[in-house]
Amino acid sequence: MLEQLGSLADSPWIYVIVGLSVLLDVFLPLLPSGVLVITAATAAAGSAADAVGDAARQHAGFSQLCALVICAATASVLGDMVAYRLAWRGGDRFDRAISRSRRLTAAQEKLGTALLRGGGPLVVVARFAPAGRSVVSLGAGVMHRRVKEFLPWSALAGLTWAAYSVALGYFGGQWLGASWLSTGVSFIALFAAGLAAAYVVKHPRHDEAQAQ
Repeated sequence: MLEQLGSLADSPWIYVIVGLSVLLDVFLPLLPSGVLVITAATAAAGSAADAVGDAARQHAGFSQLCALVICAATASVLGDMVAYRLAWRGGDRFDRAISRSRRLTAAQEKLGTALLRGGGPLVVVARFAPAGRSVVSLGAGVMHRRVKEFLPWSALAGLTWAAYSVALGYFGGQWLGASWLSTGVSFIALFAAGLAAAYVVKHPRHDEAQAQ
């Protein structure tokens, strides 16, 4: 995959592939969009490393990384808003489906309370949790949260996630070279962030309770 993405690093197709993967994984959380972003960034880092002493190529590599962040973040927001709108329009059907599960009902109520109290950071944290993006986007639509309550946090979440994933791929490629080892280490770091995010989403008042 590294070799294939490396050959696409200078082609617009890399942004199409990454964009579609990130856009669709709000509906199919099993899509490895995070791995794909990391791998593309690792390939770009390898190209930049090979261009030592060539300022023009290094600048081009940096531009590719910035474009990758923008592409992934934009696709993330677009996917969130599509899921949000679909859930908004099909709210009754989603409500009936959610009501069949106590866990989903509890998650919906918790999300609604968090957003109502200005808990927008939950949207950012959930972006890193497995399937958290899907739950938040669909839940916000079902509960008819206003766009101005959801969109800014979705944009911040997408940008944060994209920048973090690209940074993992870039620095992993710089330190360990454009190899499966660097990609694997970067993915472990992304997975660890996901586990931490999942814990925060499930225990949003943990720190608050301890403080009291």
